[in-house]
Amino acid sequence: MDALLNQAVTTINGFLWDYIIIALLIGAGFWFTCTTKFTQITQIPEMIRLLKAGVGKKTTGNEISSFQAFCISVASHVGVGNIAGIAIAVVLGGPGAVFWMWFIAVLGAATSFVECTLAQIYKEPLPGGGFHGGPAYYIRHGLKSPALAVGFAVLISVTYGLIYNSVQANTIAASLSTFGVSPEVSGLGVAILTAIAVFGGSARIAKFTEWLVPIMAGLYILTALFVVLMNITALPHVLATVVSSAFTYDAAGGGLMGAALMNGIKRGLFSNEAGEGSVPNAAATADVTHPARQGLVQAFGVFVDTFFICTSSAFIVLMSGNYTNGLTGIALIQHDLGMQLGSWAPGVLALFVFMFAFSSVIGNYVYGEINTLHLFKKRIYLHVFRIMVIAMVYFGSTASLSLVWNLADLFMAFMVLTNVTSILALGKQALLALKDYKEQRARGVADPTFNRAILPKQDGIVWWDGTK
Repeated sequence: MDALLNQAVTTINGFLWDYIIIALLIGAGFWFTCTTKFTQITQIPEMIRLLKAGVGKKTTGNEISSFQAFCISVASHVGVGNIAGIAIAVVLGGPGAVFWMWFIAVLGAATSFVECTLAQIYKEPLPGGGFHGGPAYYIRHGLKSPALAVGFAVLISVTYGLIYNSVQANTIAASLSTFGVSPEVSGLGVAILTAIAVFGGSARIAKFTEWLVPIMAGLYILTALFVVLMNITALPHVLATVVSSAFTYDAAGGGLMGAALMNGIKRGLFSNEAGEGSVPNAAATADVTHPARQGLVQAFGVFVDTFFICTSSAFIVLMSGNYTNGLTGIALIQHDLGMQLGSWAPGVLALFVFMFAFSSVIGNYVYGEINTLHLFKKRIYLHVFRIMVIAMVYFGSTASLSLVWNLADLFMAFMVLTNVTSILALGKQALLALKDYKEQRARGVADPTFNRAILPKQDGIVWWDGTK
């Protein structure tokens, strides 16, 4: 049964990614890069300023700060896609896949800015404090398409709460199997921890990720940096190979768009999630004074994810040069770290995998919770969703590697189709918000405030009135 399902999913994936998704992502990325005047690059100093200002900001009740919302989104993106996914990309697409991962990240940061700014514009306040928002909300309020909004809410709830979490659990199980822990045992353990987290609510999750994400990301980057320094003489050759192989005939021989390009973009997107419509759900929860402020913060998250975390994994694999030895995914990273650092390294990586994957599980859950509450107002349905999340964590631990990753690619494609076409239609709203923010900053305003009156389409905007 697994084999038949996997074959069907692979065929559909081939069509969607070869002919539609890649072209849509690159086209939208170029469009938003040009229309925002390269904001994802020119505003990097402002992004860093905003992040620094948000660190340690106190919140009360169900309020979520800008930095906490950023950490929730990074907790979701910084998962097994950054470790196992990048190793898979290099095995299937060669070193050139890393170049295309960087390429889509630069374009994707502009897309991320637009979708996250729209999420802030169309967010809704919650009765008990805090906010909910995301593609389901700006599709319903901005595009006036309730049916499509419901469809996206269902799609992201299934994709993140169920499919993606099965991927995270699968990788945890794979990393622990090297120590003789059975998938059933690891799956049960992760399922119990997930239950504790998801029944705690999103505000508690925000406080948890605020300290977990910086620690785990920093430690992993330092580990990779140590590997690079140990092999510093090989670095120029590795970088040259990444660039040259991205454009060689061999790299382009794996399909219509090329194995390097295809795998670099697919795995890069799975990791940084730009354009997928997931990060806006976290962005909308932030209590900020201007929508563009959170858009800039979240755009920086794409760079953190791809240029720091994913590149760390890529360099660990490329420095060893063992990506053609038959290993893939987490097993390849464990093998290469063991070669570089000694027999203790796979155990350390297993700890990294657990922290990355578990943070993604709870970050993914938040996206599902927001959209489940968009669909159903009664809390009983949220509890049903929580139980399904816990069950899928256990299922993913025992399922085959190929099937869970292919399912992830399929649902990712459906989300991209829905979200990117929506933000292309609504993009002018985000561009005007950006213009307003930059004009206020140019006048010396440290913390710009937003008034929806500057937008030509104000119908459906329920929060902003210029006093926040």
